Amino acid sequence: MTLTKDDSGRDGTDDPSGMPGRGATADDAYVPSPRRRERERYRRTRARRATALAAFSTLVTAVVLYLVVVGAPGWPRTRETFFNGQYAREAFPRVLDGLWLNVRLLLVCGAAVLVLGMLIAVARTLRGPVFFPLRALAAAYTDFFRGLPLIINLMIVVLGVPALRLQGVTVDPVLLGGTALTLTYSAYVAEVFRAGIESVHPSQRAAARSLGLSNRQALRHVVLPQAVRRQVPPLLNDLVSLQKDTGLVSIGGAIDAVRAADIIVGRSLNYTPYIVAGLVFVALTIPMTRFTDWVTARMDRQRAQGGTT
Repeated sequence: MTLTKDDSGRDGTDDPSGMPGRGATADDAYVPSPRRRERERYRRTRARRATALAAFSTLVTAVVLYLVVVGAPGWPRTRETFFNGQYAREAFPRVLDGLWLNVRLLLVCGAAVLVLGMLIAVARTLRGPVFFPLRALAAAYTDFFRGLPLIINLMIVVLGVPALRLQGVTVDPVLLGGTALTLTYSAYVAEVFRAGIESVHPSQRAAARSLGLSNRQALRHVVLPQAVRRQVPPLLNDLVSLQKDTGLVSIGGAIDAVRAADIIVGRSLNYTPYIVAGLVFVALTIPMTRFTDWVTARMDRQRAQGGTT
């Protein structure tokens, strides 16, 4: 084989590995083969065909549902009762005013639920016979409040506590409703945290102990950070559920978005305000749901690449 040299005198041939030699220039850039270009063209064509098919099937489904609903015998009455524009315009600003209470309950109760749930989870994972009473109480707490329906818990706390007439105990339905929400959801969140703690391999704790950390330091600096990071998606799902269930505090008389809609319904006997309140909650929930999906997908990609443990 005859070797050629470029103007600088360096060898201009490729090395045996197929990579451009030291004398390669910009003109020697990689050019896809015809077969590779054909495969990429096929993938693009297939993706466009799948997108068009999905859009067409979605359109057909929407048209069929619209015709079924509009063609129902009771549709005119249903439209007037549930989709009245006049009552929707009247209810919207009042529902928004009540929604601010739901948002505040979400922020305050969400923080309280995370703290209390973490404490209960840690209590359930404590080792040694001396901590048995604490573990038993934590287990009883989670079993009771996970089994008790939230609506019954709210009725007991919101209606039962004021009936006791205890000195110094609030009778505010907002505070009592928030307390009931915190009691119920902390039981669920505690189990999420406990699952995360138990998913951490015992070797992590043993390695921390071998470095001179105490049990408390190993739990704080090694186990809990890994457990929380692994359980972020289910924790966000619980917060989404909590956001929706804040509307249940209306059973105690608190003027939230649901109660504001209920007041208008009671006066007008038209159910459009309920639809407005429901759509407002959906609009508030969708961003949190999409954020949860994004976090879940991101953590799955990192785990697949070995980025997280």
